[in-house]
Amino acid sequence: MISVNILMEVDDWAELLEHAIDETYYACDVEVNGTTFYNVGIRPKGNTSLTAIANDPNTDRYSFKLEFDHYTEGGNCFGLDKLILNNQYADATNMKEAIVYDMYQYLDTDASLYNYAKVSVNGEYWGVYLALEAVEESFLLRNYGTNTGELYKPEGMGMGGGRKKENITVPNERGFQEDTKEGSEPVQIERKEMTPPASFDENMPPAPEKNGENNAFDFMPKNGMQNGAPPSMGGSGADLRYTDDDLNSYETIWEGAVTDSGEKDHKTVIQALKQIDSGEHPDSCMDVENLLKYMAVHTFSVNLDSLSGNMAHNYYLYESEGVLNILPWDYNLAFGGMSVGKTSSASETIHFPIDTPFSGTTFFDGLLEDETYRAVYHKYLKQLAKEYVSNGRFDTVYYRIRSQIDSLVETDPTAFYSYEEYDAGAEMLKKTVALRAESITGQLEGTIPSTKEGQSESENLLFDTSDIDLKTMGEFQMGEGAGDNFSMETRKRPNTQNGRSTEDMGSHAAENLRNAACYLIFLLAVLAGILRFRRKRL
Repeated sequence: MISVNILMEVDDWAELLEHAIDETYYACDVEVNGTTFYNVGIRPKGNTSLTAIANDPNTDRYSFKLEFDHYTEGGNCFGLDKLILNNQYADATNMKEAIVYDMYQYLDTDASLYNYAKVSVNGEYWGVYLALEAVEESFLLRNYGTNTGELYKPEGMGMGGGRKKENITVPNERGFQEDTKEGSEPVQIERKEMTPPASFDENMPPAPEKNGENNAFDFMPKNGMQNGAPPSMGGSGADLRYTDDDLNSYETIWEGAVTDSGEKDHKTVIQALKQIDSGEHPDSCMDVENLLKYMAVHTFSVNLDSLSGNMAHNYYLYESEGVLNILPWDYNLAFGGMSVGKTSSASETIHFPIDTPFSGTTFFDGLLEDETYRAVYHKYLKQLAKEYVSNGRFDTVYYRIRSQIDSLVETDPTAFYSYEEYDAGAEMLKKTVALRAESITGQLEGTIPSTKEGQSESENLLFDTSDIDLKTMGEFQMGEGAGDNFSMETRKRPNTQNGRSTEDMGSHAAENLRNAACYLIFLLAVLAGILRFRRKRL
């Protein structure tokens, strides 16, 4: 657990909240575990959740991005250039993301460091958040030891996510950063040599010792509408499908550039996608080992707000010397928290098929179809089901988290859910993870079908999941069937901070108006994506 105290002028803080949808940076000072960092950039962040909260008069609980190098060249927080504070929107358990990132850590996958943060504003408790290492320069340096690769964050929903590269800095022996001047020799550091900030590992279970081994349901058609659900939002390259050699066909990828990439870099990405599409020698253009680990954790977690569903976003694409890698992001809607067109069923989540897990992309098809790679992928799934869950790692993490945040959730002044709802959601998550591991074990052993088609033909082989209520863990609905619950199904606590009275803001009329506005925004985003995709094709 870390403590984060945001120090700002009261008027600036109020203005930041009032205009959160603009995602404008403001200057502040930040105390992290008692150490003060000056002149830090802060802004609200998010996609659909940002819009939903901005249109909700009952809450100002935004996620935030802290940029320690936004105003101060080389600024950092114990070696991190950026820190994300996630509000855990639509997650009554307050721990879905933490559990998923711990799974990534367990398999030694390239993924962000994480810990919980007690967030205060000018010394007043604001809420318990999940602190995440941003996937930017310091992340690349820690994981790859160099900044020569290119990083992209495609947003298939047309909501941006990239930024231009700023001055690059590298950690010195004290854990702080020194400038790398333009034209100077790049600093060469071996992969993962950078020591993670101690505060991110504090009180969290240690990484497992290695044992010597190598370490959406697509009920919608690929095009068109079904059950009121939108078509795939992977146009202009976000779904990582190779279509042709035209740079404009992958515009969404380039728009999400995090590093300062150019036309030559973009052609390298297209060439890699073309090679992947051919199915020949995937090891020459894919970081196969890391991707197989990513696939295992991502499939276990059943996050349909991603390439597993029809949302081509919530991932980072990293390219280095023509080799592509996927880096994970955004798991607050994991374990059935995202439903498109209808409420997710417990059975669909628990028995999510391990051999047909990606309906929003063909990027992983070659790995799944290759017997050797599929066997390694299955081995990682077995590690998660047998070692991580059945052998006690999950229980250790679960109870450690609860000991850290229970009291903070109970007194959280901006919480989306009551303590009772959190407690029920957390217990339901514990049951869900255990049953998910049981289903994966059955799919690996052949007693449960491991493909969508096989499960459809042999539903009698799926064990009963009637004890699981996904809504108890929090749910976000989009499309027909969402109705008044489009934004988020929860009973929010009134927010009276900053002098805002909300006693008369929760009327039925206001609720309907807000949800209608959110739904309209979503439909407009879909329409804009479709029109842009069609223009590129003409």
